[in-house]
Amino acid sequence: MEVSGRVKKIFEAQTFGSGFKKRELVVTTQEQYPQDIIIEFTQDKTDLLNTVNEGDEVKVSINLRGREWINPEGVAKYFNSIQGWRLEKGGAAPAASINEYADMPPVTNSNSGANEPDDLPF
Repeated sequence: MEVSGRVKKIFEAQTFGSGFKKRELVVTTQEQYPQDIIIEFTQDKTDLLNTVNEGDEVKVSINLRGREWINPEGVAKYFNSIQGWRLEKGGAAPAASINEYADMPPVTNSNSGANEPDDLPF
């Protein structure tokens, strides 16, 4: 999956005692109702954010992650996160205008027989 838009905020890297490292980025989508999407980058992927600045146009490849947590009362709670794994800077098209079929060959009707009459009225 991908998210395209303008970088609104880049947070500083956070390193935890276990050695885990993360850094977050907020991207504002460019659509009729823009959304501020927070995307986290972990471990060596945090270095990808060194190449962008607030205000840059970007396209971020993401994975959606979900997890379950059982609270002390035994009730299950569910959480989602968006993890970035690739970042392309500049010229990112708004999500509504990305044509995922642009590289596909045109559809042809090769199964129709050449000897069949053309009975279309136009």
